[in-house]
Amino acid sequence: MPLLFLVITLGLTAGCITVGPDYERPEPVMPDQWRQELVQGLDEGEADLRTWWETFDDPILNSLIERATAANLDLKIAYARIKEARAQLGIATGERYPDINSSGDAVREKVSEGVFETPPPPRQRTDNFSQLSVDGSWEIDLWGRVRRSIESAGANYQASVEDYRDVLVVLYAEVARNYIQLRTLQERIRLAWANVEDQRQTLELVVTRERAGLAPKLDVRQAELNLATTESTIPTLEAARIAAINRLGVLLGQPPHALHAELTPVEPIPRPPMQVAVELPAELVRQRPDLRRTERVLASQTARIGVATAALYPNFSLAGTFGYATFKGDLLDASNETWSLGPFFTWNLFDGGRVRSAIRVEDARAEQALVNYEQSVLNALEDVENAMTGFAQERVRQASLARSVVAAQESVRLVKVLYRTGLTDFQNVLDMERSLFQQQDLAADSQGTVAQNLVRIYRAFGGGWEPDGPAQGQEETYAEDNQDPEVQQVIGGEPTDPKGAKVVKVGASQ
Repeated sequence: MPLLFLVITLGLTAGCITVGPDYERPEPVMPDQWRQELVQGLDEGEADLRTWWETFDDPILNSLIERATAANLDLKIAYARIKEARAQLGIATGERYPDINSSGDAVREKVSEGVFETPPPPRQRTDNFSQLSVDGSWEIDLWGRVRRSIESAGANYQASVEDYRDVLVVLYAEVARNYIQLRTLQERIRLAWANVEDQRQTLELVVTRERAGLAPKLDVRQAELNLATTESTIPTLEAARIAAINRLGVLLGQPPHALHAELTPVEPIPRPPMQVAVELPAELVRQRPDLRRTERVLASQTARIGVATAALYPNFSLAGTFGYATFKGDLLDASNETWSLGPFFTWNLFDGGRVRSAIRVEDARAEQALVNYEQSVLNALEDVENAMTGFAQERVRQASLARSVVAAQESVRLVKVLYRTGLTDFQNVLDMERSLFQQQDLAADSQGTVAQNLVRIYRAFGGGWEPDGPAQGQEETYAEDNQDPEVQQVIGGEPTDPKGAKVVKVGASQ
């Protein structure tokens, strides 16, 4: 009874001792602001990334994003991982409570004469035996093994939520990128066919002049070469266009050919807004789901150190059983009661250093998780800086290419006039036509690249969802039950209408 009293007292005071390190969320060193040359052409300001794709003002893109959210298979896999992690948390939480089992049997048996010449009373040589019992055991979490297990499983569950959000970020960026690529290819194909038509007219002109003896046969062959070269670019562009549509179909959880009828009609390349605002670097830790997930993995692994450390100490449990057993009479008669209740403990006194080695294993894994988190932060900063540089510099390039297209168009017009009047040779016409097609193709591709680089900025900042609280840590709470709507509410749910703004703002929401 004194030992039982001691164990009950330990159970009531369990929670005062929790072995292993207490987790503290790391604070990575972040620059106060972006370097000035990185934000040339960009503005500083607050940001709203929840539905960034609507800044392109393209209803088709908005529809594709909405359908991808509902049907993308990678997103469904990530959602299933949330449910798996939530169930694992339920398993860990269940260790807080007693383990209670019930058993019973009813058998007829004969005692061997080689064992008993005369069976002891009340048994007979052939007899019926029946029993019914309930037994249970409860681990007293004196050293915090169970609490650390719950802490680790909870952090893993939170990491799965962040993983879902990261899939959202990547999915929205991929849909937008492929859609912009599709419209860019359509524009390049349109320009290629326009140049083919112009070069056919030039070929007809040269053939006419050659027949009249005003141009050599060489001019005809050169015109044919120029036309064939331009025509040869179209199949490659067409193949890339079909691949972009196929990719969009798969991103929407449909067969590759499902969107061809919808997306084949030509539409303009989505245009970025004239002004784009960026947030401070410190907001990355709060906004990017991959960083939040990596931090939660670190928290989970830190708790695993405590789980391993608890194996150094004795494990106290309280066990008991209550039931009935008899060879005759009413099974549930009070005289047939049987019960037991008492504490027990186990303590590994010698294991060849296995427990301490297991602790070192978990500690080394936590060290790896910390370094991985720090590396992820650096990679995130690199992503943003590269995206901003690419966006700003491509805009400068686009403006230069736009001027070159105007100059090339005027050059082609003037050189054809000179050629008809005999004031220049045909080589200048060929050079100008080739230059015009090249500059138009580069300008169209640059226009699409500017839009895609803006998408890169949105993705680098973790756009596509809106954090409600501070940067991920133990202070942030998550849904506690297994109902799918609750989990859906935690991870963001369907996109909502953005707050209207004339200036597009890129970064974390306030």
